[in-house]
Amino acid sequence: MSFLSRLRGGPYEVPPLPYPSDSAEGLAARWVQWVASAGTERDPIEDTTGEHAGHNQPDDVFFLAGSYGKVLHRRCVVPGGRDLFLPVFNYWNSPAVGPPERAGDAWGALTLDGVDLEPLEITTPVPFVVAGALLNPVTFRRKPIPVTVWGLWAHVPAPAPGTHHLRVVAGDGHAFRLDVGYQLEVAPVGAIRSS
Repeated sequence: MSFLSRLRGGPYEVPPLPYPSDSAEGLAARWVQWVASAGTERDPIEDTTGEHAGHNQPDDVFFLAGSYGKVLHRRCVVPGGRDLFLPVFNYWNSPAVGPPERAGDAWGALTLDGVDLEPLEITTPVPFVVAGALLNPVTFRRKPIPVTVWGLWAHVPAPAPGTHHLRVVAGDGHAFRLDVGYQLEVAPVGAIRSS
């Protein structure tokens, strides 16, 4: 890496994930990397409308985000044929040296078109590396940092083309609570590409 690259804070090489990318742990780690890649201007957790939902999406899944304790309603377009993956409630540790602890009183509920879906408890016991945008909400810096994540997550099979309504309500069992609704416009397969 050149002096100028180090001075600007990157680009950094990030080692492969310690999990298969399509495993529950791999998807949770990739979701954290996705959030970190957005920086402050396109933070998907802070997004109040859904306008940034398509930013930096991978080609095999579509990530959605919760909130930092706010009630939000977002609208976004989802490419057809993509599974959805999102936290119902989660937290990350950075820098991490070992597995995160379970948030014992955390709870969460998820509905898609009025049908309850059961969240999955997912943890990444082995730290993975995140090198995000400057001031990103995960590590706050570009420099690679080991991270772990724990949470209640949803892996939703690809919804059919058309309009769908997804809602997440969750909390830590104490003062923190979130309530996020999505109006998802699912395009026919191959009709769009996310940005």
